[in-house]
Amino acid sequence: MPANGTARTVKKLLVVDDEPLIRELCANVFDSYKVLQAADGFDALKFLNHEDVDIVLTDVNMPNIDGLEFLRIIRQEQPNLPVILMTGYSDKELILKALKAGADDFITKPIGVLQLSTTVEKVLERHALQRELADLRHIDRLKNEFLGLISHKLKTPTTAISLFIQNLAEGVESPTDENFLQILTMVQEETTHLEKLIQDLLYFSDATLQESDMTLELTDLGQVTSLVIEELRTTAQAKSVQISVNMSVPLTDRPLPLHPQRIHFAVRALLDNAIKFTPQQGAVKITGRQETDRVKLSIEDNGIGIPGTEMPKIFNKFYQFDPENTGQIRGFGLGLYYARDFIRAMGGQLLIDSQLGAGTTATIEFPLAET
Repeated sequence: MPANGTARTVKKLLVVDDEPLIRELCANVFDSYKVLQAADGFDALKFLNHEDVDIVLTDVNMPNIDGLEFLRIIRQEQPNLPVILMTGYSDKELILKALKAGADDFITKPIGVLQLSTTVEKVLERHALQRELADLRHIDRLKNEFLGLISHKLKTPTTAISLFIQNLAEGVESPTDENFLQILTMVQEETTHLEKLIQDLLYFSDATLQESDMTLELTDLGQVTSLVIEELRTTAQAKSVQISVNMSVPLTDRPLPLHPQRIHFAVRALLDNAIKFTPQQGAVKITGRQETDRVKLSIEDNGIGIPGTEMPKIFNKFYQFDPENTGQIRGFGLGLYYARDFIRAMGGQLLIDSQLGAGTTATIEFPLAET
């Protein structure tokens, strides 16, 4: 069954009853809804297989599949779909069974128009509040996870720097020591890493704070790529990673309707990953090409690659592939998540092809508008 909760301007109500008069009564009461009618549970399940509905109103006594069995099936497939039962009986045992099966409310026949509309609106409001609460809990959980991740990532470089300064102050370390320059180089590397983590945090914050702003502009994807390469050239040079560029057809020929900041973020995240997971003196190849109906930008590295068992996880928030299980992978594990999210929002797609030991290729695709 399709997932419930898709935003729509007109609510959909599914009425399930073997009495046509009851179905028509509900359709007349809810004239501002799109009312779907089913004579029994079998017909109703067919609707739910291809329709997203907001609420179900079902009779208990029906042929083929009764209301309780129908409710149990719904709860297996769509546990959050609001369901109200209609019954001509006030049997306490029946009500108890329905509550255990997950009914949201009851309406007793003969049905009153006011009771019907009030019950439906009340159930919908309750579910809306429950969804808001679940969203808030989800956001709070992500916030706590992110704060924990930041604390973990910042702890290593700050500890190393702090310890070095403390040792200098106490005379434990001295410029005359044989290994002083080696330790100083390590501290410089940790300082650079700390600076990059802070820059990444600011970059993530800047890119995501404007999430509601999806104003698209005609953007030169080739120019964005060139800018990103220059920004990360120092990072690549530090590892002696060679970056080669092959734009078989200049991407400047066809500017695309994109969000400039977000496409910059996506390309940067992909190139940064390629450099990060490419060994010393490795190579990264960037290829841009136009096809009949689309533009493709590929970033290919000859790095460690990703095993097939890890591929389903790569777009998860905070996920980082750690082949040596060191727990010291640099970064926050958010680049691929937001890159794919931003690219999809601009009408494109991000594809990742990788094999362990054979490198990784990330490809951005955008359709070309008809001219």
